[in-house]
Amino acid sequence: MPNYLSPGVYVEEVASGSRPIEGIGTSVAAFVGLAPTGALDEPTLVTNWSQYVAQFGEFVDGYYLAQAVYGFFNNGGSAAYVVRIGGTFEGAGAGAGAAPAEPARQLPGPSAALGSFTVSAIAAGAGGGGLTVEVGNVEGEGNADRFTLTVKDGDTVVETFDASHRKSAKNYVVNQVKQRSRTIVLEEARSGGQVARPEPQVVTLAPPATAAPAVRDAAAGPLDVARFIGDSADRTGFGGLEAVDAVSMVAVPDLMGAYQRGLIDLEQVKAVQLALIAHCELMGDRMAVLDTPPGLNAQQVRTWRMETAGYDTRYAALYYPWITIFDPSSGQSRSVPPSGHMAGVWARNDVERGVHKAPANEVVRGAVDLELQITRGEQDLLNPTGVNCIRAFPGRGIRVWGARTLSSDAAWRYLNVRRYFNYLEESILIGTQWVVFEPNDQALWARIRRNISAFLVTEWRSGALFGHRAEDAFYVKCDEETNPAESVDLGRVVCEIGIAPVKPAEFVVFRMAQISGGGAELEE
Repeated sequence: MPNYLSPGVYVEEVASGSRPIEGIGTSVAAFVGLAPTGALDEPTLVTNWSQYVAQFGEFVDGYYLAQAVYGFFNNGGSAAYVVRIGGTFEGAGAGAGAAPAEPARQLPGPSAALGSFTVSAIAAGAGGGGLTVEVGNVEGEGNADRFTLTVKDGDTVVETFDASHRKSAKNYVVNQVKQRSRTIVLEEARSGGQVARPEPQVVTLAPPATAAPAVRDAAAGPLDVARFIGDSADRTGFGGLEAVDAVSMVAVPDLMGAYQRGLIDLEQVKAVQLALIAHCELMGDRMAVLDTPPGLNAQQVRTWRMETAGYDTRYAALYYPWITIFDPSSGQSRSVPPSGHMAGVWARNDVERGVHKAPANEVVRGAVDLELQITRGEQDLLNPTGVNCIRAFPGRGIRVWGARTLSSDAAWRYLNVRRYFNYLEESILIGTQWVVFEPNDQALWARIRRNISAFLVTEWRSGALFGHRAEDAFYVKCDEETNPAESVDLGRVVCEIGIAPVKPAEFVVFRMAQISGGGAELEE
């Protein structure tokens, strides 16, 4: 208390009993992957696509990090931390200031003649063997220069090219194959003269003699999958994100890029995703956004989820299938992992509706198609296992059609419930720091109850809590029962909070029955 030594009027500022709790942000993502330039293993905040380009470079073929960040911002994301763990899947990609490295490529294999063209394989087939190219003519008047190329890996059609819509078959075919295909390359066999279409035939292409490129970084030698995981002490990989409290969701899109190139196997994919889940569980305030391996059908994804991976966690969500986007780097469409776009959908949903609303039945901006169209029957297999499907609906676009975690616990089945608890816990944690070292008595307990109750009443009024009255939606207990004398002697103050979160209307059922006409009167 101040001392008053002389007569007069004194004005004092005193703290009110109210300490408002402010809700934290829930829309900051973190992406870990490969980029041609930028700081190495340093979480870098970017708030728009232009900042990302300035720090890490433009779209580069063979990378998914740029596509994920672009999809995040395109879908409503506003802030993201980017952790660059290396340069390319091949060769040099050092730290900040390094020149952009070329994407990994294999030298073409032995060429085969196709009339006035030659064709050769850039990469081997899925089984490491050769590829076949079928040449077909396009019949009909005005189609003398048109022909088709069908590239097959065994019995599977990899790509099909039709030399149409151009007067010059030479230019169209050469340019189109070079831009779209990473499997074959077609070149004019001789310069000058008339370029004629090849005769219908089937040729087998031998795979290149060079081995598959290794994941490398000039600063660290071969880039093992452990580079994705990193170390919290050294601030590397997503382990370095432990020092960034603002992050609420984490994705590793280039993990699937390494698997797609055959550089890692499914066991290594599982190891990295398990480490990412462990990171989110350790932090307790963020979610892992996981991708499924590419090229799997619904049954294979279910097997991957239940048998191969077998994840059981409330801190991760899994999305399927991959989405098809327009790739500015090649001018063509390509399939990419959906995690970056899904993180953007989460962020947009949080801003427009609130974190308590399930981030589903939302349009995926930038998606022009899906790697595989999911049927209702296929989703009947996947939804109970926690695989969130992305589906295309006529007249309604491509939408997220699932909002589940990978937990077997029914209490934490829904993604919005887990994320809402993360939001509440972190908001209350930050908003009650003033309590530390306050006198631990009834007055403090009453102030705690009053402040937390005021915060939860606001949440209830916004529709985040279930109940007709505030008393039905939550309770806050901080009194002699939760704080007995022995607990007070240990310097503890214990406050018990119970809330009733809203759950999504996942299954909407309308029951209809026939009635006899005129058998009942309608009440006005």
